[in-house]
Amino acid sequence: MPHIASIAFLLFGGVAAIADDFQPEPGFTLLFNGKDLDGWQTQTGKKKPLDGQTEAFQGRFRIKDGELVIDPSVKGDVRIETKREFGKTVTIRFEFKPDGKCNNDLFLLGTKFDITLAAIKSAKKDEWNQMEIVVKDGKAAFSCNGQLVSTIPTKGEKSTFAIRAEFGSIVIRKLRAGEGR
Repeated sequence: MPHIASIAFLLFGGVAAIADDFQPEPGFTLLFNGKDLDGWQTQTGKKKPLDGQTEAFQGRFRIKDGELVIDPSVKGDVRIETKREFGKTVTIRFEFKPDGKCNNDLFLLGTKFDITLAAIKSAKKDEWNQMEIVVKDGKAAFSCNGQLVSTIPTKGEKSTFAIRAEFGSIVIRKLRAGEGR
């Protein structure tokens, strides 16, 4: 019997490990690898690369269990941004889990989008929600859980993608981008 139990453990353990190993859909690349802040930099003040680091701004942004966490116990209105710039046609997708006090922002091509439960009626507190930003034809369309929340005119030819820690907690995972989509 121990042999059968070992085989079952390996089979089911392997399935769990595979399920947790997220791979972006074809045409998309990860912007956050779940391990560190490679490809990101500070946006507030002098830009500082965050490659290889697991936190920024004394833990305001930190990596925990493969997720990017904005920790409300660490004070500061600060931003991190991708080193990579995006053009006029891009789709960014990720999952996020907001707490009840979440009021944090996203910035892309001159747009500012507030992540609050009041602004995003389709978002569920303390649950995983799907966010999709589609930039095309001079507009950025922000959708949550398949429902359009806001469409904002874009500015400029290129920009980074930035996340602002303002109030409350938010956890982000599976952050990816597809250009020309």
